[in-house]
Amino acid sequence: MGKFSYIDLFSGCGGLSLGLHNSNWKGIFAVEKNSDAFKTLEYNLIIQKQHFEWPSWLPKSAHDINKVLKNYRKELKKLRGKIDLIAGGPPCQGFSMAGRRNEADERNNLINSYIDFVSLVEPNLIFFENVKGFTMEFKKNKEKGIAYSEIVLKSLDNLGYYVQGKLVNFSHYGVPQKRTRFILVGVKKSIPNASQEMADSFFLNLEKNKFIFLKSKKLNSINTVEDAISDLFQSNGIVESIDSPGFMSSKYGEAKSKYQKYIRKTIKNEIPDSHRFAKHQKTTIAKFQNILDLTSDRRNFDISNEIRLRYNIKKHTIIPLSANDCSPTITTLPDDYIHYQEPRIMTVREYARLQSFPDWYKFQGKYTTGGKLRKQEVPRYSQIGNAIPPLFAEQAGVILRNLLNG
Repeated sequence: MGKFSYIDLFSGCGGLSLGLHNSNWKGIFAVEKNSDAFKTLEYNLIIQKQHFEWPSWLPKSAHDINKVLKNYRKELKKLRGKIDLIAGGPPCQGFSMAGRRNEADERNNLINSYIDFVSLVEPNLIFFENVKGFTMEFKKNKEKGIAYSEIVLKSLDNLGYYVQGKLVNFSHYGVPQKRTRFILVGVKKSIPNASQEMADSFFLNLEKNKFIFLKSKKLNSINTVEDAISDLFQSNGIVESIDSPGFMSSKYGEAKSKYQKYIRKTIKNEIPDSHRFAKHQKTTIAKFQNILDLTSDRRNFDISNEIRLRYNIKKHTIIPLSANDCSPTITTLPDDYIHYQEPRIMTVREYARLQSFPDWYKFQGKYTTGGKLRKQEVPRYSQIGNAIPPLFAEQAGVILRNLLNG
């Protein structure tokens, strides 16, 4: 089958592009402002997979979408009739329920940049992703009482697209994480056989196809935290980290689940990439162990006020994970979670597993950052926490292809 073309906006470290690659799409280019996240996409998808047919007029580097819009408007207009899909969604911090939900966050204005980009390129399809909070109304926006999702739906309708948007829980699609996101699909009204029913059918077919898809991957329809990471214990054998001198990692254990066999396919190394353990103090390890013992019957929830008082914990969120359930939505802060069995936070590789990144996918840049640097740097944990799970993105890519194939 021929490959349809797409552009990935706000691409991050490449979770959506990886899913589209796996569902036989061809990338033209990706727009990502942060150099750390772009390095990960570049290493895995530009260099290793040669997935993008990058145009000569755009440097292969990190780009701010507004600078692309300013400097390359003529080039973008020339892409009309050549691009099948614009994928991706603006950064979500201003809308996120996990954050402060700040209507004044300047990143919220990137929605207008997204709409401008679509108006220039006029792709046949649109695939837009954002956080659940995107569907909730702000009290002070220009159209008070209307959610930003409704404003985007209306804007795309005015641009000539049939649109449909719904909340989707990725754990229903094989991802071992309860991550609900707003998904919007748009179909250009001028393409053959276009209709509102065509846009609506995306979600119906996504749901209908998931069992066949997951069966073809030899995956269960629901995958738990234990299914995802129980081969990555410290007890498998402590070794020096392969990418962080002075830190420790561990060897792979036996693949114990269908999910682990799927995620480790093609891996021949004994030591997982990006699997360095945090250097916890003995007091922290003891505290984590006590919390695990005290919450054995109440996992995947923030710790109680009683435990907070007992250990004088001021941190906003600490969630001991459950082995037998999908994880809660992971954020960009790894110390929000305690491993379900070992008294420690999760590693980058374990984070990646919960987002369905395969083990061959290598993350670039720092592991963590802090303070004022959080505004400029996007370390490995943050790259993963911000990503679209590739396993879901691949399923979306299959259905998007089918829309164009009729």
